[in-house]
Amino acid sequence: MKRLSLWFGTVLLCWALQGLAEEATPWGAGYFPNTVLTDQDGQQLRFFDDLIKDKVVVINFVFTGCGDSCPLETARLRQVQQLLGDRVGHDVFFYSISIDPLSDTPEVLKAYAARFKVGPGWRFLTGDIDQINELRRRLGLFIEGVDNGRSRDHNLSLIVGNQATGRWMKASPFENPWILADQLANSLQNWKQASEGESYADAPQIRPPSSGEELFRTRCAACHSVGPQDGQGIGMRAVGPDLLGVTQRRDRAWLSRWIREPDRMLAEREALAVSLFEQYNRVAMPNLRLNQQDTDNLLEFLDKETQRQGALEQANAAETGAASAQ
Repeated sequence: MKRLSLWFGTVLLCWALQGLAEEATPWGAGYFPNTVLTDQDGQQLRFFDDLIKDKVVVINFVFTGCGDSCPLETARLRQVQQLLGDRVGHDVFFYSISIDPLSDTPEVLKAYAARFKVGPGWRFLTGDIDQINELRRRLGLFIEGVDNGRSRDHNLSLIVGNQATGRWMKASPFENPWILADQLANSLQNWKQASEGESYADAPQIRPPSSGEELFRTRCAACHSVGPQDGQGIGMRAVGPDLLGVTQRRDRAWLSRWIREPDRMLAEREALAVSLFEQYNRVAMPNLRLNQQDTDNLLEFLDKETQRQGALEQANAAETGAASAQ
């Protein structure tokens, strides 16, 4: 009888502790719909049970026919995936869910993922449009009047979180990839190490970026580099061409129009635009919606950065030559 009472008491304690855990994490099975989605390989998965339960995840909503923000989001997350390496699919899971499921079949999503050379641990998913919209509402990524409007404009945020702990946060698709990788690998995993005591006096001096550099870092750097050392020399940006010297190689008027309306140039079958499209894995240059002043600032940065790196290379060569002569 004592053993039975002890067993019964243990069961009650376990139920009580389970109840406390559920109360401590309200964003559980009772909050998220267990929507059935299909990935790029045709596998059916339940949103809560199979995709996010007890996992650290990054989730965004895209469609493969998008000509502006979606390619930038995908390219940026590809950089984050490269930084995290084989932890993606083990410690961290990536999910891109289509908001245009009628067009984005599993086959279309598979081809889209292949164009961006995404690695394992990142699923592209499709399903019922009404259920996907409900998922977006639950994740706080649906804006009434925008996401259900006539255009295909949609919320540009993505969301990262740890379902087990209930920690969720929105992030910009233009965020620095090292910051996103740190959030996913350290902060949300609770693996963050205490920083060592260092003096602010020893911190490097911050150089304020020009308007053109700020545009490049937030809009262009997901797909392009400027010189071999850009991206800290890890070869992250292979989606588009390196832009060092581009202002010297290309006609400025052509560059200006290509930056402002690449979609129109591709639609017109402009020869160089089509050639670049074919050369770089048929990933279309997105329309960044920049005005003429933004474009001029961006080209000025690329021109000055090319000159700066050229002068630095000459100085290094002269220094090396002088050392060899001694």
